[in-house]
Amino acid sequence: MNARRPIRRYSRLLAPIVGLALLASACTSSGPSQVSIPPSATGSTAPAATGTPSPAPTLADVFPLTLVDDEGTTVAIPAEPARIVSLTPATTEILFAIGAGSRVVATTDFDDYPPEAVPLPDVATFASVDIEKIVGLDADLVVAGGNNFNSPDAIARIRSLGIAVVVVYAPDVAGVLADIELVGRAAGETAAAADLAATMRVTFDQVAAATRDLPKPSVFYELDATVQIYTAADESFLAEMIELAGGAPLTTGSTTNFEISLESLVAADPELILLGDAAYGVTAEQVAARPGWAGLQAVRSGAIRAVNDLVITRPGPRLVEGLRELAVAIHPDLVLPAAP
Repeated sequence: MNARRPIRRYSRLLAPIVGLALLASACTSSGPSQVSIPPSATGSTAPAATGTPSPAPTLADVFPLTLVDDEGTTVAIPAEPARIVSLTPATTEILFAIGAGSRVVATTDFDDYPPEAVPLPDVATFASVDIEKIVGLDADLVVAGGNNFNSPDAIARIRSLGIAVVVVYAPDVAGVLADIELVGRAAGETAAAADLAATMRVTFDQVAAATRDLPKPSVFYELDATVQIYTAADESFLAEMIELAGGAPLTTGSTTNFEISLESLVAADPELILLGDAAYGVTAEQVAARPGWAGLQAVRSGAIRAVNDLVITRPGPRLVEGLRELAVAIHPDLVLPAAP
């Protein structure tokens, strides 16, 4: 296995997750029965927001439009966008899911879904944004990731060139639903975005209800272990997903650090290990063969299961698939209601 590839993926994953940790450091963690997903999550919950919240959207798209993004920036969009650039995989998925995919003209080199997005021109990499290329594509709306997912300097430069930029950052599940509606307003697909968020909300409620009264096994979710061991931080987005799915997440003991020592992992002795890095070649057999891991009860009982990290940690429409997958991985005998 290429040892560098998981680290690169892990670094990209941390952009949304670490921000949640910073926000949550002043909050109290809650279990799945206490998670509050607002019936109309249309505002921003990002920690950096300082502006006036956007008004609740109507089902009619009226331009020119002014809204406030997740960083508190007031964004004016003069007309329904015809050429949209997406700078995160999650916002790409949102745009396609709400019917704006035909107007997306560029994405990033790490976008992988939906298939229609993959051949589009790349205007961003792990480390940079190609502003000249965005300008050359005549983009009239850019949807970017906050909390340093995309460079603040690049975002400021794009705005200085007269292109509307909406920055989104979802620190928790409710924030994902809010951002879907925010992106929908910006793209002129308000009704479709509201419908998508409502459908996702139903699924989250279904899964939380199905797991609420089940035992809560302790869960170690492996983000990466090629060098150091990384898992969910306290009160993080990932920890919230595990709680909603009916598990008790083993966390790092910090709201800002996603690294855990082997000694701490052994002391916590998880009942279940979920391999978020399975897509990068990590197997249960490899985990069991690691020095110092053989005594873990999850290893002794063979409770090591692969999961699809992309749908579990990417804050977009497929997050509901991720939650359902997590729930069944934690409770293999669980029968969930059919997805709406």
